[in-house]
Amino acid sequence: MDHADLEDLISRCALRDRAAFEALFDATSAKLLAVCLRVLSNKTSAEDAMQDAYVKIWTHAGRYQTTGHSPMTWLITIARNTAIDQLRKRKFASDVDDPTLALASAEPGPEAMAVAASSARRLSGCMDELPAERAAAVRGAYLDGRSYAELAEEFKQPLNTMRTWLRRGLIALRECMSDG
Repeated sequence: MDHADLEDLISRCALRDRAAFEALFDATSAKLLAVCLRVLSNKTSAEDAMQDAYVKIWTHAGRYQTTGHSPMTWLITIARNTAIDQLRKRKFASDVDDPTLALASAEPGPEAMAVAASSARRLSGCMDELPAERAAAVRGAYLDGRSYAELAEEFKQPLNTMRTWLRRGLIALRECMSDG
């Protein structure tokens, strides 16, 4: 399913179209479950988080804005944040039993934010050094959550060639980032 199809389904969900929501679920649930499972490492918890994520998607579909980025990124962000929230609740529940634990803010401090901003600038510069098609493929795979098969089809390359592009792209990014 391409970007336009997903955007159409999300906009129809905003209008409370249940058939569109079912189609959106069918098209994206495997990826979103994988995202939740990666965060929570427990299938039952991941399924619960995914269900909560879809409730949020249904409730907030009207807030989705077409920005030129993949709608899958929006969906993955909701699923990931929901799983992280669930993980924090679980951790908080176990921490509450131990009054000797000091509660620290989960928000990054100024130093962490400065380091993250610097790393983001360096990564952006490193991405600019990759050939345009390979940079787009890396963004598609690792930022938009697209599969190797989807990217191979989009770039009209064999699947193994796409895997090689992505592997070499990551190696180049790692080398570029370690040089700075």
